[in-house]
Amino acid sequence: MAEEIDTSRPSIARVYDAVLGGKDNYEVDRVVADEVKRTVPHIGDVGWFNRALLGRAVRYLAADVGIKQFIDLGAGLPTLENTHHVAQRVNPEARVVYVDNDPIVLAHGRALLEENENTGVSSADLRDPKAVLAEPAIKRLINFDEPVGVLLIGILHHLHDDEDPKGIVDAYMDAVPAGSHLVITAFCDTGAEAQAVQETMLDLLGTGRFRTTEELTAYFDGYELLEPGVVSLPLWRPDEPVEPPLSVAQRLMAGGLARKN
Repeated sequence: MAEEIDTSRPSIARVYDAVLGGKDNYEVDRVVADEVKRTVPHIGDVGWFNRALLGRAVRYLAADVGIKQFIDLGAGLPTLENTHHVAQRVNPEARVVYVDNDPIVLAHGRALLEENENTGVSSADLRDPKAVLAEPAIKRLINFDEPVGVLLIGILHHLHDDEDPKGIVDAYMDAVPAGSHLVITAFCDTGAEAQAVQETMLDLLGTGRFRTTEELTAYFDGYELLEPGVVSLPLWRPDEPVEPPLSVAQRLMAGGLARKN
């Protein structure tokens, strides 16, 4: 697997790993991470806010809604409190498939999950829903006659407008039955700081589109957007009160959850 990893260009998954202080990255990834940190010194906090929302959303879906199966699209490198950790803590029989086209993610994911029969990893590209849905791990673990949790956590901002992110969202949601839920988090255009980070990411990584709250909310069109709507990550059903005003890092991403009726 190592020979398939291109270390000459930055990888989205590895840049995130570098931002979070991980070790599964290369110099080319750290260059991007360092440049982003110059604009927003606390960018690493954004990653943890994102992971925290993932945990709260999956816990809600598993415990309160009773969702037993999840597709985590653009999952990135394994870290603490991954989707299967949260879901299987609620229901040990919960099934999770991670999808990411980065070979380093596939290598680490398979090593992490090889002893967990209810969890799988796919190397398909989420921009091709038909191919993803035909993956062996999906076919083995996901029953499309039952509700599914579809997770697009911190990934749609890496799709350009001409890649039709809304169409991709709808393709996955068309494949799952009523009662399924959609969770999305993405970079949010909150002003000059966000635009500066976007410029850095587009220049060095080629992706990283910051969209307005209205644009992010439009991803949920056709589904029942649940309270509190699309909001800054710390404000989405927090476990503890969040003190205003929000910092730049707290406002840099937004997210929401919707139900397919």
